[in-house]
Amino acid sequence: MLTYDAALSALFAKQDAGYRAFHQKLLKNDAVRVIGVRMPALRALAKAWKGEWEAVRAFPDEWYEVTFLKCLIAAQMPFEMFTGVVDGLVGLLDNWAACDGFAPRCLQTEQARFAPYILRYLADGRVFVRRFALTTLLHFYVREGWLSFVLDCLRQADTREYYVSMAAAWLTAEVLIKFPREGEAFLREGALDSATHCRAIRKACESFRIDGARKNALRAYKR
Repeated sequence: MLTYDAALSALFAKQDAGYRAFHQKLLKNDAVRVIGVRMPALRALAKAWKGEWEAVRAFPDEWYEVTFLKCLIAAQMPFEMFTGVVDGLVGLLDNWAACDGFAPRCLQTEQARFAPYILRYLADGRVFVRRFALTTLLHFYVREGWLSFVLDCLRQADTREYYVSMAAAWLTAEVLIKFPREGEAFLREGALDSATHCRAIRKACESFRIDGARKNALRAYKR
């Protein structure tokens, strides 16, 4: 069985001090302790420790990488197993990077069964639980058959906190890119608060998937 000391030893063996300083600055939260392990190395460890879930889930959440490894291992689980642990995992999320990187592959085909979780997380009082709901929509739901659900979720999302607003903007930008007509109709509806609305337009205009003429048209929606 994998021990906590052995896991920490493996993580510190892959430490990159320069990346640690860079990532810590990006997180903008000094309370999150970072070892400084790059994503490819973390994913490789998560794959190697896939069978060590019961050991890893009991590790203390003293380091960003340890908590994120729990998410990465859970992300490899089949849907029924994943839904048995996801509530506990989203409760551990305390930064944007872990939210954005937590993309369980079982949700590629289980949108319908996971939709109630999305709605529950959107109504949660915790900032990063709501952000996880929005980033999960971004990863797995911006597709034919789910657009109405995505837009309804955006309408009901509480985006007063910055990290939730940015996730909603990112999600809206993806809708604008993949579903131009419906996305622009959503902007005209005015459902987003002003800050999120403008951030969504900015993020869409940063994309290489939209041409210059359309970017100019989107800028006209700023308020």
